[in-house]
Formats: sequence, C-alpha cells, structure tokens
Amino acid sequence: AEYMGWRCLCCQPFQKAMKFVDEAFIDIAAGDGGSGCVSFRHEKYKEFGGPNGGDGGRGGHVYAVADINLNTLVDFRFSRRHHARNGEHGMGSDMFGAKGDDIMLKMPVGTILTDAETGEVL
Repeated sequence: AEYMGWRCLCCQPFQKAMKFVDEAFIDIAAGDGGSGCVSFRHEKYKEFGGPNGGDGGRGGHVYAVADINLNTLVDFRFSRRHHARNGEHGMGSDMFGAKGDDIMLKMPVGTILTDAETGEVL
C-alpha cells in the first residue's frame, strides 16, 4: 500500500537512496580587518602627549583543506555561506584589535575550486 509516495513500513522497508553530490555552489568570504583607533594621550604632568591609538586586527582567512575521509560534497549542499570572522577594532592606549578566527573547509581530495563569475580556477 502506498500513500503519497511513502511505502507502508509493515509491507516493505522504506529505503531512501543516498545521492552522490559532486558539484556544489557555495559563497565564501574572508573576514574584514578591524578599524584603527585615533586617540591622543594627555596627562597632567607630562609635557608632550602624542598619538596612542591602536591598529585594527586582521580579518580571518578561509582555507580549503583536502580530507581523504570525505568522498562527496554533501556537506556543502545545505550550508552554502561560509564567512570568516572580522578583526576587532583598535583601542586607545596603543591596544591592537584581536585577529579574526580562520575557517577551514574540508573537501574531498581532487576538488577543483572555480570562481562562478569568471570561471578562473582558484
């Protein structure tokens, strides 16, 4: 007996065939660097002050890593957006911003990354 494409489990076991995914379109973006800080030091008994703003942290990188334990791109079929973290902003007192976290995309060995707009192999 069938009902809307589903088989009755008491008559026959339902087995869904697993698809082999060999192509996936994903959106990748590296993190932006943090903004620097413009700040000037001023103390009551110091004759000369001066600038003391810190630089912003670097944005995170995106790495594509080959993994011999993977054989399909099914992980990228449902999670298409991959974005590395942004760097934090600089602060006064010569404090630099923290760097953004990197992300690693694990892919099967032999995966070819191409730019969708230009067709250039990355």
